[in-house]
Amino acid sequence: MNTNSAAPQRLYLMHVASIPQRNLPFVCYLVQTGDGTNILIDSGLPRDIPHPMESLVVVGKDVLEQLDLLGLQASDIDMLVCTHFDGDHSGHHAAFTNAELIVQRKHYELAKSGYERFANTRSQWDDPSLRYRLIDGDTRLVPGLDLLETSGHVPGHQSVLVHLPETGPVLLTIDAVPQQKLFVTEREAGPADTDAELVRASTNKLLALVQSEKVALTVFGHDGDQWETLKKAPEFYS
Repeated sequence: MNTNSAAPQRLYLMHVASIPQRNLPFVCYLVQTGDGTNILIDSGLPRDIPHPMESLVVVGKDVLEQLDLLGLQASDIDMLVCTHFDGDHSGHHAAFTNAELIVQRKHYELAKSGYERFANTRSQWDDPSLRYRLIDGDTRLVPGLDLLETSGHVPGHQSVLVHLPETGPVLLTIDAVPQQKLFVTEREAGPADTDAELVRASTNKLLALVQSEKVALTVFGHDGDQWETLKKAPEFYS
């Protein structure tokens, strides 16, 4: 694939595991640009799932196996967007030593300070061989791919806006808005969110973005009903 463009051409949605009782998927994403750049978004659950979650999770193909289905290895990933370091989003970071890892500065500094919430996968995201780029606020990563600071679930959480040539703009809310039913102006925080005021502010920021950017598809990070209707890798959005 080479259309002589640094902009996104394909978006793969990778469903790596689930908790069927809660209709809760765990997911990662891969963006491929026309110039051959591979941008992974999150790395999914770790192989050793923490107790007591392990008894509930049905594991599918992890991120490395998903990439293999697409003819890729960890060494082929050029950038890894770290939306946040919760265990279901950072479980395989240490595999991507060839990539540049992109994370909000305040999130990285909070994690490095010993924030207990991210301890389960610290060996993954804090591996000394990893190369990080720390960013502050909304950032254009490549033409047509924007990282959006959406704190509230945790400080320095990131959502992602991907402009595709056929589908149009696709918004990946990640955990800023995990389910479609929560995508409302009077959004209430959930038990895993750290700041109710920022949760609402980030939700409204994304609602406004959907209108201003004429977003064609909004993908919610843990919405089992929606994920049943979406294309999953090896299919892709273009």
